[in-house]
Amino acid sequence: MRKSFLFISCEEAHHICDKRQYGEATGWERVKLGLRLSWCRITRAYSNRNNKLTEVMQKADVDCLKNDERTKLQKQFEEELAKHQ
Repeated sequence: MRKSFLFISCEEAHHICDKRQYGEATGWERVKLGLRLSWCRITRAYSNRNNKLTEVMQKADVDCLKNDERTKLQKQFEEELAKHQ
């Protein structure tokens, strides 16, 4: 089967969609993805879910542990683990 330079597979479209999300897709890749999105409902659905996930992650107000808190928690975990071995 001959591979077309303009039409891409669903898997390749998903990969380009991920790259586009992070600003790593080239202009030619975006053109090919746009063509694929125009007729493939599966790729459109993947792209929509990907965009929603990106929005949610950007809006999330996540508080991470500070380094000293993480070290303390890890030390406690290792102590408890050593007790049960």
